[in-house]
Amino acid sequence: MTNIPQKTRIMVIGGGPAGSTAAGLLALQGFDVTLFEQSKFPRYLIGESLLPTILPIMDLLGVRDKLENYGFQRKHGAYLEWGSETWALDFGELSGNHTHAFQVPRAEFDLLLLEHARELGVHVFENVEAREISFEGERPVRVTWQQKSGTGDNTTQGNIDFEFLIDASGRKGLMANRYLNNRKYHNVFQNIGVWGYWRNTDRMATGREGDIAVGSIPNGWLWGIPLSDGTMSIGAVMHKNVFKDKRDQDMKSIYAEAIAASPLLRKITREAELVSSVSTETDYSYVSDKFCGPGYFMLGDAACFLDPLLSSGVHLATFSAMLAAASMTSLSRGEVDETEALAFFENSYRQAYLRFLVFLSAFYDVGRSKESYFWEAQQITQDDVPADFLKLAFLNLVTGVKDLADVQSEDTHHYVLEEMGKQIDANLKMRQDKKALAAMDDEKLSKARENANFFDSIEGLFALNESDAVGGLYVTTQPKFGLARVMK
Repeated sequence: MTNIPQKTRIMVIGGGPAGSTAAGLLALQGFDVTLFEQSKFPRYLIGESLLPTILPIMDLLGVRDKLENYGFQRKHGAYLEWGSETWALDFGELSGNHTHAFQVPRAEFDLLLLEHARELGVHVFENVEAREISFEGERPVRVTWQQKSGTGDNTTQGNIDFEFLIDASGRKGLMANRYLNNRKYHNVFQNIGVWGYWRNTDRMATGREGDIAVGSIPNGWLWGIPLSDGTMSIGAVMHKNVFKDKRDQDMKSIYAEAIAASPLLRKITREAELVSSVSTETDYSYVSDKFCGPGYFMLGDAACFLDPLLSSGVHLATFSAMLAAASMTSLSRGEVDETEALAFFENSYRQAYLRFLVFLSAFYDVGRSKESYFWEAQQITQDDVPADFLKLAFLNLVTGVKDLADVQSEDTHHYVLEEMGKQIDANLKMRQDKKALAAMDDEKLSKARENANFFDSIEGLFALNESDAVGGLYVTTQPKFGLARVMK
């Protein structure tokens, strides 16, 4: 059993994409980093469909070649049957940026990132649980840990002191749930996911192997994610009330009914067989009142969780990891003080979360009838997100009708959702006719790119240049990684 040190500069709790990315980026900057992971990797996790926006962060981390050469299923887009509409969405077809991603078994992907962090010099300890955090005032300074031995039930315990804490403990939310008590569950996206794995599926039903298939049903929607081992992850997401109404049925029959209700997924599974048990997970949407504080940062699901529809989980995990690593790096060099570093991280990560939240709510509403409670339940309200938070997230994005700053607070949610809906509708209509898209004249192509840039700002990486600065700061990679100030 490897000895755990008594002191480290950076303490990371959690070895998933958020923790391993942050730890690796900080190790590259010369920090002494220790990471505790409660499980022994590889370990199973749902959330297999990635977005292309993680690739620049993988470049920063120096793990891009490993990712590209691993053999994961390549993903070039998505195929959606949403209500009465059908779309084939190709990454980068409107803007030319980020033209592929991957479908990954998370056990393998997460292990790849964790092992890479270890290679970069992170002191990684698996089967180690962070049992308790000690504070000096509001600042965490010590973790009491417990490590399971490789054989039997024997455990060892100890303490480790640190200067900074990164909480990447996932939905467990060590800081949020045990110490801050600041996790708030939204009214939106109170959904339950049920899924299994299939063989002999029709992997070309979407028109191109590797695309994620998304099909809506009256009470929710389904995903189909093709994996490199020949299996397909197929899941249904329905509002919790649907399951209450069907409580006399077992989960497998509810799952089978959902698949049968989708023409797309019914076609995909026509000759297929279910080769796994059926799993469930509650996808309650939540957010912490604050994402950081003196001496600590909360990353990924430890801070907030959305909904699986837009595959945002790993994106937000790695994006928040980059923001935290850049903030801590510049703080250590004296380029910003702690108040500035925390404010930058808080506002940047919250904006990223809120933009996705509104995108999801508006997307659920596009082209849908309001006959089912599932669809009505996806609308964000003042109780979910205060109007001032929405204005902060969208002030520089939703333009063209009137200045968002002039919108009254009581009208903010309606206005932002309406504008987002218009952008989504325009985006999807442009993508429906591929021949017309290819034949666009310069004026129409310019509008298409403007629309694509809007969504790059929603689901992409921002705060990476002066024009996207948050509070006068932005992440820079050249000539060195960290935060830079807007030149006055």
